[in-house]
Amino acid sequence: MRRYAVCGVSKRAIGMFIEPMIQTFSNQCELVGMLDIDSKRFSVCKEQIPETSNVPEFDSNNFDRMVKETNPDVVIVASRDDTHVDYILKSLQHHLDVISEKPMATTAEDCQRIMDAERESKGQVTVTFNYRYNPYHMKIKEMIQDDKLGRITSIDLNWYIDTYHGSTYFQRWNRYRELSGGLSIHKSSHHFDLVNWWLDQKPEEVFAFGQLNYYGKDSVHNPEEEEGRRCSTCGVQLDCPYYAHWNTRSNNATVQDDHIDSDMRRREGYTNYHTDRCVFDSDIHIEDTYVASIRYEQGTLLSYSVNFSLPYEGYRLAINGTKGRIETMEYHAPSRVPFPTPEQTIDYFPLFGAKETIHVVEREGGHGGGDPVIQEDIFLGENPRRPYKILSGSKDGSYAVTTGEAVWKSVKEGKPQTIDDLLLEKTVK
Repeated sequence: MRRYAVCGVSKRAIGMFIEPMIQTFSNQCELVGMLDIDSKRFSVCKEQIPETSNVPEFDSNNFDRMVKETNPDVVIVASRDDTHVDYILKSLQHHLDVISEKPMATTAEDCQRIMDAERESKGQVTVTFNYRYNPYHMKIKEMIQDDKLGRITSIDLNWYIDTYHGSTYFQRWNRYRELSGGLSIHKSSHHFDLVNWWLDQKPEEVFAFGQLNYYGKDSVHNPEEEEGRRCSTCGVQLDCPYYAHWNTRSNNATVQDDHIDSDMRRREGYTNYHTDRCVFDSDIHIEDTYVASIRYEQGTLLSYSVNFSLPYEGYRLAINGTKGRIETMEYHAPSRVPFPTPEQTIDYFPLFGAKETIHVVEREGGHGGGDPVIQEDIFLGENPRRPYKILSGSKDGSYAVTTGEAVWKSVKEGKPQTIDDLLLEKTVK
């Protein structure tokens, strides 16, 4: 029985970690403490999961006291992105294992601090990159490992975020680079880690372009220039396509999203936390569109793009190798797609041979069925029968974050960025 403390009682923490510990892995796990800056989050958690009613609560400034009083074996970090590094470093100082939500940190410099601290600690860091656990992504890993493609020469990955999901990032704290690292880190680190894992290669150099096209004060969709509006009280909400498209005139959201409760947009939720801030505010400076070229240590080239305001959500992927090519396309959140969506398959094209279409066995659960499987690896230990390593460590987390930082720095500076230079920046200084 391992003892767990949770830092950041977010929606993600409750659904991804706390509920499974209580309901599925209770023979292996004991939740001994919860820490957060807002006491309302404890109330929400205990309302949703009554079994947590007697779990001790701690303010965000009382990490050391929580460790002393609850004696955890593992600290789960699911707080706001910019706070991850502090909780991870404090946990390692106490020689505790850490499970961190992605991104592990928001800067390459903080990633280097974490890896340095881990080397001096008895604790180990795990980063929950659940995209790896999607059954389609695991099948692609198996095909690459089985040498179906030969040496990988290039990858095309285009990621699409729809107008509902995409706008939520600009309504919350994610809109500030100092809190999220920008979307090339907060969101794209997921994608970069996936490619890094498929290839089992280190990214070396990045060149990127990016822009703020849809959100911010200069958006063509801004119905009126005014600062500090909130969707729930805005006088021009029906003139805003991001609001009007997804809501009725009676102020009810018509859809659900994995990342945020839609009714949170309509009411006062947690203390000083608003999920319906105006996407056209002038303090929005992060990019909502990226195109990047990334070179890997063994010569593989990645062509990557992401767009945070599109009519549907999903991705297109092609992987080319010396023995063949695979293609697949996923439509995420089909309930929000305004047309029929085909079943996802993987098409395999041998370099000299006939096309094969692979139908992957799907699973229930969040993130394409990935969440339940990563939870088993987290709480029961990695499956020993799996022919490849899948659970991520601090090095994986660092390369994902640093690639994202290289993307936005390349955009700002107009020149290529070298991954090792960014990770060693702290040492050079």
